[in-house]
Amino acid sequence: MSHWDPDAWFRIVDIAAVVASGLLGGAVARAFRFDVVGFVMLAIVSGMGGGMIRDVLLGAGFPVALTDSGYWAGALVAAALAYTLDLGAKWSDRVLIVVDFVGMGCWAATGTVKSLSLGLHWLPSIALGVTTAVGGGAVRDIMVNRIPAVFGGNSLYATIALVGAVEMAVFSEVLERPTLGMGVSILTCGALGVVSRWRNWRLPDPVNLVVPRPRLRLGTRRRSRQSQRQQGWTPGEPLTRDLEIVTEDQIREHRRRRRPGRGRADRGR
Repeated sequence: MSHWDPDAWFRIVDIAAVVASGLLGGAVARAFRFDVVGFVMLAIVSGMGGGMIRDVLLGAGFPVALTDSGYWAGALVAAALAYTLDLGAKWSDRVLIVVDFVGMGCWAATGTVKSLSLGLHWLPSIALGVTTAVGGGAVRDIMVNRIPAVFGGNSLYATIALVGAVEMAVFSEVLERPTLGMGVSILTCGALGVVSRWRNWRLPDPVNLVVPRPRLRLGTRRRSRQSQRQQGWTPGEPLTRDLEIVTEDQIREHRRRRRPGRGRADRGR
């Protein structure tokens, strides 16, 4: 085939992402020892949750997962594989890591290109690409009472989806090669995700910047008055006619002198 139909390529990548994410949902169901209903539910939510969130936010008709039976077939196949295969071995953990990030690249690419095709600006298109990539896994983790991996505390996850979405936007809008952009996004997310998990790359921890709390100095006014008394005149204190400060000894002497005079005046009456 010399030419790829963009719609067919989009559908293939989208359904491949459903299978990859649905397989991860089935692995979580196996870890919690759920029955077949749990396998199917987690595979559907993990496989199609991000795409449904994307389509509901775009508001361009019904979500494609409800109108295309291929998406349901992909989720059910993933649930059946997870239900029948033992995913507890070391090799299966490594395979699931690769499947997780390859599916993330598929979702990031299809979410971004669909948003761009509907006329959205590149920034919200990238945001919807990341939402498509991590939305299903976040809903799956919430259903089993786990903290979603997108919140951090582990190796790079949402950052990988952001890289894939940005690449898809650049190839689609700048280079005008959306089909090539999908392939690059898938390969980049797969390779970068595996390396980040292997090397345990993480985003920086929060910075502990200590800001001193301001203190209210309520005794400043009182101390200032005391210092004014020590240095000189304080407003409200008595002065002589020559504007000299009246000391405590002068006040006592003045009061002592007034008492005999007051006594003679009373006797004269």
